[in-house]
Amino acid sequence: MAEGLVVLGLDPGTRVTGYGVVRELSGKAELVATGTIRTPVKKDMATRMGVIFDQIQELIRLHGPAEAAIENVFVSKNPSSALKLGQARGACMAACATNNIPMGEYEPTKVKKNLVGVGNAPKSQVAYMVAHCLGVKRPDWPEDASDALAIAICHLNERRMRRMTGV
Repeated sequence: MAEGLVVLGLDPGTRVTGYGVVRELSGKAELVATGTIRTPVKKDMATRMGVIFDQIQELIRLHGPAEAAIENVFVSKNPSSALKLGQARGACMAACATNNIPMGEYEPTKVKKNLVGVGNAPKSQVAYMVAHCLGVKRPDWPEDASDALAIAICHLNERRMRRMTGV
């Protein structure tokens, strides 16, 4: 296992769950892996949540993160959508919990403010800052993966701030 703190960032969704694995070494974040988990949309919800759980278990086995970070469910106009998103979060959280990986939870506005400086920044600005923070000149990852990387970077920034302030 390489040195440094490895964090798994997760952007849960019932159809597409983004993931990003970032390593911090000497205060600098570097990209380890990123991508998406796609569930079979014609299958029942339990099967889809099982796919998310199993794929996150595999990511944990491959990359050995010490910590994880996930986006909180935002309030949705559609209660059914919010409930489904909560199920995807639950699958992600259960996979991390069964591996004893502590997890930070962040509101989407907090992630945006942390990376861009404003909580209502467009996704394109967040994606730009993610690439900049990781030193990637031409990122070719999907939007969900970019969001997951943003969550991982936010977690590293928040962790560093807590250490500095003693909170």
